[in-house]
Amino acid sequence: MTSGGRNLVILGILSVLVASLTTGVSLAIYHNSGDIYLDRSRPGFLPDEDEIEKQDGQDLEYNFEKSGKLTIQNVEEYLEKLELEIKAIDAYSDPFNEKVLIDEELGITEKNNES
Repeated sequence: MTSGGRNLVILGILSVLVASLTTGVSLAIYHNSGDIYLDRSRPGFLPDEDEIEKQDGQDLEYNFEKSGKLTIQNVEEYLEKLELEIKAIDAYSDPFNEKVLIDEELGITEKNNES
């Protein structure tokens, strides 16, 4: 192997090591900071039943059945649920304002931690 080929192999190995090291450090920071527990997209971290907001007595969440055929009734039911979600979004007076991230707007209540 020529020195150019050897240098290319060394560069490849070093780049994989650096990428692995930085990924490991970032995952350690992600876990140690506690942000991993805020990630609701992970399985097992879905909202609790009491956290799911209901509108007009109906859940704002809808899932198709995991098995079975897709029927017109399923699509119509999904579109009805989608319309409820659209109405909930339209209820915001200014959805792109930074005030929508205030705890009260998000429905987050403060819990007193008494030791």
